[in-house]
Amino acid sequence: MPRPLSVQLYSVRDQLAADRAGTLGRLAEMGYGAVEAFDVTADAKGLRRVLDDLGLTVSGAHVMPLLAGPPGPVLDGVAALGTPLAIVPAGFPHEDFTSYERLGRVADRLNSLARDAERHGLRLGYHNHWWEIEPRIASHGGRHAIEVLAELLDPAVFLEIDTYWAAVGGADVPALLDRLGPRVEAVHLKDGPGTKDDPNVAVGGGTMPVPEILAAAPTAWRVVEFDACAGDLLGELAASRTYVSALETA
Repeated sequence: MPRPLSVQLYSVRDQLAADRAGTLGRLAEMGYGAVEAFDVTADAKGLRRVLDDLGLTVSGAHVMPLLAGPPGPVLDGVAALGTPLAIVPAGFPHEDFTSYERLGRVADRLNSLARDAERHGLRLGYHNHWWEIEPRIASHGGRHAIEVLAELLDPAVFLEIDTYWAAVGGADVPALLDRLGPRVEAVHLKDGPGTKDDPNVAVGGGTMPVPEILAAAPTAWRVVEFDACAGDLLGELAASRTYVSALETA
């Protein structure tokens, strides 16, 4: 049974700033059962109260500040939201994914943070963009950098694969998910023309092989996200939910 469909709150960052409770209520009305947080240091307890009142689960939380300062306050914020998953969404220089030696240093940093997370009762994950996919490591069979990184990470560290950015980086996304297997705890579902700069469209309305992606990661959290949207964002979020839910019940 798939987990409830989640939405990354970064998608509605402007709407949240204007009306947090109202925006979250709209997402619940659309049928989303969960959200993924992106700012855990700004009133995590207050956000949790609103989400609880709406019956929304927190599937995970992005923790960009974890790389910039003391981990304690950030991890406390994740714990206050009631999710065990703290996800690092980039923060390393692009060139760190271009060689095995540099990947080793990334892995060391993430493994250290994973131990901090464990002390807070949490699990650490890493979320990709295109620059962890596009480089291929010649010394390790020409595989995508994210695959080599996965082998260097502590087994406790999971991956959240952003399927759109993986495609932009040149991956056959269903095949990549198959190879990574149970290391993938969550996937970001987004759609569009498959370019680095153009806005996203509703899931199912672009170039992504969504049915094959869902089949390749059947137990992972499915998290809808828009980095940018040229149309009616809330309408596109509703259409995304309808499309994914139809696939899950087909």
